[in-house]
Amino acid sequence: SDYVHHLIAFDDAFTRWQGDAMKTALTDIPRTPLIGFHTPLHRLNRLSAELDVDLWIKRDDLGEIGGGGNKLRKLEYLLQAACDHGNDTLITAGSVQSNHCRLTAAVAARAGLACHLVLTLPFSAPPSAYMQSGNRALFDLFGAVSTTLEEGVDSAPALDTLAQELRRDGQNPMVIPIGGSTPLGCLGYVRAAQEIAFQLSTMGGGVFDCTVCGSGSGGMQAGLTVGNALSPFTERIVGMSVGRAAAGQLKLVSTLARETQELLGITSNTMPVDVCDETRGPGYGLMDVAIRNTLTRAAQGDGILLDPVYTGKAFAGLLAMIEDGRIHRRSRVLFIHSGGSPALFAYPEFISEGKPDVA
Repeated sequence: SDYVHHLIAFDDAFTRWQGDAMKTALTDIPRTPLIGFHTPLHRLNRLSAELDVDLWIKRDDLGEIGGGGNKLRKLEYLLQAACDHGNDTLITAGSVQSNHCRLTAAVAARAGLACHLVLTLPFSAPPSAYMQSGNRALFDLFGAVSTTLEEGVDSAPALDTLAQELRRDGQNPMVIPIGGSTPLGCLGYVRAAQEIAFQLSTMGGGVFDCTVCGSGSGGMQAGLTVGNALSPFTERIVGMSVGRAAAGQLKLVSTLARETQELLGITSNTMPVDVCDETRGPGYGLMDVAIRNTLTRAAQGDGILLDPVYTGKAFAGLLAMIEDGRIHRRSRVLFIHSGGSPALFAYPEFISEGKPDVA
């Protein structure tokens, strides 16, 4: 079809451009393609007019499998590593509504691997919808085995114990940390930075004045930061923390960026890591009315679905920066849509009535 030929032509052009632009070992590190295409970069016309900025969105909520989302970029490298090491099982951890767990389960199913998930509760007394619908329902649909810990229990020891049990049973598991945010996983967003830079080159060149993304486990922001030093696409990257206070998130992302540079063997100077925490709401997985209003504004402004846990908070931060002048009017701005819309169905009362949280 014309669409398939367009994708092939785009891939060929990107590969040629990448060969000219890349000065690192990234192209030599194996990965398993999972997204299926270069995610679109398009303008949000109504919100641009309303906000008086040139607002664009990178649609990393789209993907070939599992409902899409930014974790697929990380899992391209992590799955390949699992296959190279002969692992037959993927195990990871996250909240009951974890996008990372959903996509790890989907990727495992596609690769014919077993998947075990260790799930955590970010707050007490979650409603039934939170425990049964949204991403949680999809874990079961993809065939993952899930274990839910009590509120406040650290998942790291549970992951280690599970891995030991599976090895005693003759399995060979790969443990993937929360969010897939390892230096290897961060390479997915080093590559994404190249992709954005190439897309801009096909649109006449230039860079964005500011790029905004959610910042949770930190891998996406770290990878973009390193990638931008190699293939510039933006003057500034702001990570909107969805859970931690800014100081802790800043340390996390900075460490991941440094370790990713070391993995690639590069010394290119990266921009300072920039983190804001003002729209993280009452805490991870908890929202306030401002976040609900942001979801509504994006949906009714340009038909874009954001999620309550990550992109809703990140977009709320973007709006706040525009409204108070930290992002200047008529700036060229990019929002990285990292996915997560299945989680909307886990918060039906909040979405429909605007309740301040679900605790």
